Amino acid sequence: MAEGTAKNQNTGADTQELTDGFHLIIDALKLNDVKTIYAVPGIPITDFLRMSQAEGIRVLSFRHEQNAGYAAAIAGFLTKKPGICLTVSAPGFLNGLTALAHATTNCYPMILISGSSEREVVDLQQGDYEEMDQLAVAKTMCKAAYRVLHAADIGIGIARAIRSAVSGRPGGVYLDLPAKLFGQVMNAEAGKKSLVKVIDAAPAQIPAPDAIKRALDVLKGAKRPLIILGKGAAYAQADDAIRNFVEKSGIPFLPMSMAKGLLPDTHPQCAGAARSTVLKDSDVVMMIGARLNWLLSHGKGKTWGETPKKFIQIDIEPKEMDSNVEIVAPVVGDIGSCIDAFLGAMGSKWDAPPAEWTNAVKAKREENVAKMAPRLMNNNVPMDYHGALGVLRTIIKERPDAILVNEGANTLDLARGIIDIYKPRKRLDVGTWGIMGIGMGQAIAAAVETGKPVLAVEGDSAFGFSGMEVETICRYNLPICIVIFNNDGIYRGTDVNKASADPATTVFVKGARYDKMMEAFGGVGVNATSPDDLKRAVNAAMDSGKPTLINAVLDPAAGSESGRIGNLNPQSALKKK
Repeated sequence: MAEGTAKNQNTGADTQELTDGFHLIIDALKLNDVKTIYAVPGIPITDFLRMSQAEGIRVLSFRHEQNAGYAAAIAGFLTKKPGICLTVSAPGFLNGLTALAHATTNCYPMILISGSSEREVVDLQQGDYEEMDQLAVAKTMCKAAYRVLHAADIGIGIARAIRSAVSGRPGGVYLDLPAKLFGQVMNAEAGKKSLVKVIDAAPAQIPAPDAIKRALDVLKGAKRPLIILGKGAAYAQADDAIRNFVEKSGIPFLPMSMAKGLLPDTHPQCAGAARSTVLKDSDVVMMIGARLNWLLSHGKGKTWGETPKKFIQIDIEPKEMDSNVEIVAPVVGDIGSCIDAFLGAMGSKWDAPPAEWTNAVKAKREENVAKMAPRLMNNNVPMDYHGALGVLRTIIKERPDAILVNEGANTLDLARGIIDIYKPRKRLDVGTWGIMGIGMGQAIAAAVETGKPVLAVEGDSAFGFSGMEVETICRYNLPICIVIFNNDGIYRGTDVNKASADPATTVFVKGARYDKMMEAFGGVGVNATSPDDLKRAVNAAMDSGKPTLINAVLDPAAGSESGRIGNLNPQSALKKK
């Protein structure tokens, strides 16, 4: 334990070993194997971050708390341990709160730790520096929220936060640490005894045998079964078991975007390129770590066609069942335990789905892939999305260990379907909320937590939310290559404002050179105007491991309104006369 000393004021005797809140927090984190903190320094946490570094914890210092929070959230997804984000009080806390809510919505284990004003001042509203009742605000946005007032409770507080973040359905947790707590002093030996090492933070949740049998009976009766893999399946890290189950079943599978790579997108059972067909025509749908939210049209409507559906759902959260449609075979438990139970109950022989179904899916997949191929090979100048993504598709195929971070509107929607992923947890994107700004934070955490090279493919609008973190990438010399699809605007750069001299709300500065930003901080900047330029630049960046930003110049007219979710963007019913 890192300990301070102070004289015993009561007896005048020789000094006794003492410790304080600073050291107890650090020791509690280290005891629970926390190796990295994502943070923005400031009052009252600056010294704490310095001391954490000195005690061997890696501290990644960001330019904005929201980006540090996104880094911590995706670190939780990648490691199954809570990512730690540390912020200052009030404004810093609020900046981190978006990322905390994002983590909770996406079921990523994360702990947002914020310094705060003292309770007695906050409660009387006496106007303290950055005064805010942060705990009350945080409670509405996360899975759990705690405040520690006494140094002796630091060990318990951190233990509760860790267990809350990872047990059951993972999520975001807030831990409030008032400024005075850091300086509180107590006996070092008593402090050491007060620390808690969390044992079995996320215990297995074994499914009921009856639930497994019921689900298999439904599956056996299917004529056109489909498996949907969600990011919960990727989070589970039960990769071998999931692959064995899918292959043993012979059922076509559809991976949601962050589940891509659990089995390669080129796997013969993958129905990613026949998504519309399998959703409309399937009769039994088995969801593994996926939810029937807006990303799957809530399990109903035109997306799902006229064929009656029976749904099987595997989820650790019982309340998720029947959230939109009836689930005829709910299976409650952690995904690893559930899939192991299915494999055990299937026996040595399992009948494959009818060949009529699997052949129809295969034919549709091959038809769609053939239609897309020429578009991905075009060499248009200026580039369009397909030509640029065709280049990146090939690069990821040649570098399957690289991690792809992806956000934007058209940049996200098209990349999701075009770029094949070959290994688990190699595609990170905006998740359930479709939130903008995750790019740089997730890229930084992916590089730090995995040691793998990162390719961040960004729309020019999306990049604007976190672009200043290129300085952070350069400062820590991380192996991140950023590709900005620059079409001069949001969706596209061709809108015109006919009412005034101001530019249209969706239009950016024409011909912007984002690559110059990277050069300003000592990284490599490249302006790519053709698919060949883009290929050379990305390969050079991935080979070198140097922080690189490539400004990929796209046709300003490339793109569509709101990408592929334009139906969610209301249109005025009134027409100008």
